[in-house]
Amino acid sequence: MKDEKPAKDKLYSTIFFSTLKLSAFTFGGGYVIVPLMRKRFVEELGWINEEEMLDSISIAQTSPGPIAVNGSLLVGYRLAGFKGAAIATLGSILPPFFIIALVSYFYDLFRQNTYISAAMQGMQAGVAAVVSCTVVDLAFGEGRRGGVLSIFLMAASFVCVYFLKWHVLLIFLISAVISFIHSRINGSKKP
Repeated sequence: MKDEKPAKDKLYSTIFFSTLKLSAFTFGGGYVIVPLMRKRFVEELGWINEEEMLDSISIAQTSPGPIAVNGSLLVGYRLAGFKGAAIATLGSILPPFFIIALVSYFYDLFRQNTYISAAMQGMQAGVAAVVSCTVVDLAFGEGRRGGVLSIFLMAASFVCVYFLKWHVLLIFLISAVISFIHSRINGSKKP
């Protein structure tokens, strides 16, 4: 890792303001925040490594609730325990809370404004690009780790959801069973 973690009070404030900033300026859903969290905590601060980030995001995806909040919670916990998890969660939920409160107050005005509608439609293209980059980054990360099975399951899951219209829960269960069997087979081959 690049940098040592600072003293507790500096660590807590950095966790809070990092998650607050990421949450406040990220539009398009939870998967958009993933590469930004990676950039901040892995590349810029160097407080966690690539594998820990991938593991945290994997757990965040399978946990109930928004991936952005779950990811922040897990990164905060990894960095500073329970208090870090609480601080990271607070930082990640405050901006959407205030934005939703503001939007709901002015909903009719926003809904009828052609400029805001056009801006939102334009952001959809950017969100699609960021999500696609995240998928590619995760796939290359798994490829570097030798996760051929993970890459296969990711591609097969895409085909099953998008083209065959399978339910996501079914795909999740099938992937879990395949991964469990694969780990048991590989585990029995190790000395």
